[in-house]
Amino acid sequence: MVKGYLMAIRESAGLVFGDDEPFAYWPTVDRAKRKRKEAGLNSIGLHEARHTYASMMIAAGVNAKALSEFMGHASITVTIDRYGHLIPGAHGEAASLLDAYVTRDGARRSEAL
Repeated sequence: MVKGYLMAIRESAGLVFGDDEPFAYWPTVDRAKRKRKEAGLNSIGLHEARHTYASMMIAAGVNAKALSEFMGHASITVTIDRYGHLIPGAHGEAASLLDAYVTRDGARRSEAL
């Protein structure tokens, strides 16, 4: 079932697959090195490219659940643990939400007295 599913994805989405496997490592590495050299870019490994992709997706505003699926993580927890620090406004937004809650709750208590 998985093999058929991967074939359907390859045909419909144009994703990188090789030998009916989801990832043919060495041909992809060789192709990436060749393309970077042709473009005059510094060489980075596929691992760095993967982190760059995830970082750029977060900067573009892609939600964590979708990114988790795109990255192939087993769960969203993996994605949040690895990339949560890059999610913009996480700490500031949390502080603002708490402040608004406390302010509303305090106003309700004052009205009840």
